[in-house]
Amino acid sequence: MASPDSNPTGARAAGTQTLARGLRALELVADSANGMTIQDVADELGVHRSIATRLLATVAEFRLINRGPDGRYRVAGGLAALAREVYAGLREQATPAMRRLANQLGASVALFVAEADDAVAVAVVEPTSTNVRLSFRQGGRHPLDCGAAGYALLAALPAQPAENPRVTEGRRRGYVITFGEVEPGFWGLGVPLTRAAGEPAACLTLISASQDLIESAPDAVLKVAAELSSYSM
Repeated sequence: MASPDSNPTGARAAGTQTLARGLRALELVADSANGMTIQDVADELGVHRSIATRLLATVAEFRLINRGPDGRYRVAGGLAALAREVYAGLREQATPAMRRLANQLGASVALFVAEADDAVAVAVVEPTSTNVRLSFRQGGRHPLDCGAAGYALLAALPAQPAENPRVTEGRRRGYVITFGEVEPGFWGLGVPLTRAAGEPAACLTLISASQDLIESAPDAVLKVAAELSSYSM
């Protein structure tokens, strides 16, 4: 029987599987609040502990994760440095306008993009003077099928058969308002941005505990969203 080394197709398939497992291991560690052990990763991937050990060691060599004294792997500085470069142009251009909006309305403002089936926060700005703040983590994510950001991102995409009526209405009105779908007790206002062909869907989201603030904010957020729509990645 031919070995994988003598079978280019088999070697490529094996390499692709290893890469996919390594990326999945990185994703598992990054999404874990308290880190993951080798056995945790092995169980999630459905592989032997020895395979998980090799995968994690390889990812750690690139300083994307690090094994702590407790034996748990957590994200490391290399991943943070890499993450800073993702959407850097859009984030740097958008932040001043987002800061003005946050201070004008007294509410947190986040810029989201669509990645696969998730809405991912790539920039977050809080007002400098307010008694109530909701802190969002840059890089935080939630499913596209919920929340103002998720619906607004879907509204930025072409209409789909049997799509959620909230998405259809958001595309028609230019914004979506939700309550308590991602953060209990908080309102969200999502406005899709117009993006160039080939760029991921993006939206501007306002988050507040005040229903009155959210319901009075669409015009202000739409104005800033129109400004951000002119920026490229």
